[in-house]
Amino acid sequence: MTALRSVDVTLKVNQRTVDLSLSSAATLLHVLRNDLGLNAPKFGCGLGECGACTVLIDGTPARACVIPALEMQDRDITTLEGLGNAKHPHVVQQAFIDTQAAQCGYCLNGMLMMTVALLRCHPHPTDEQIRQALSANLCRCGTHVEIIAAVHRAAELMQVQHP
Repeated sequence: MTALRSVDVTLKVNQRTVDLSLSSAATLLHVLRNDLGLNAPKFGCGLGECGACTVLIDGTPARACVIPALEMQDRDITTLEGLGNAKHPHVVQQAFIDTQAAQCGYCLNGMLMMTVALLRCHPHPTDEQIRQALSANLCRCGTHVEIIAAVHRAAELMQVQHP
């Protein structure tokens, strides 16, 4: 059995550089929530299957619950908190507010982060592209229709901001 050791690392999270001493077994989700107090990424399944822990790593969606934190040095990590805030929400956050696309909110972090990534690749997505992009994010509340409307609204808002 290998003993866990503490390792000093530097991570870039939400455009901020942080120096931490971490267990060699720490997941990115554990560090984000427990060490940095960023609670938007949620612990859902712990297997990378549900999407509640989704973050952007170098702009690409990733499941933080299965990523070793030590592998994230020299990477650009963005959480939902890094997109915007209550006073200045990101257009995707605003669109989800406008369409009231949240019910319990547990899946919301993953839905928003996947939507940001989707709109970077497909600024005017079809319903099918939206369904495909969000298909790996589990939502049990049944707000799927509102979420699709929120993605379309975000696309509209982005078009207004960057025609």
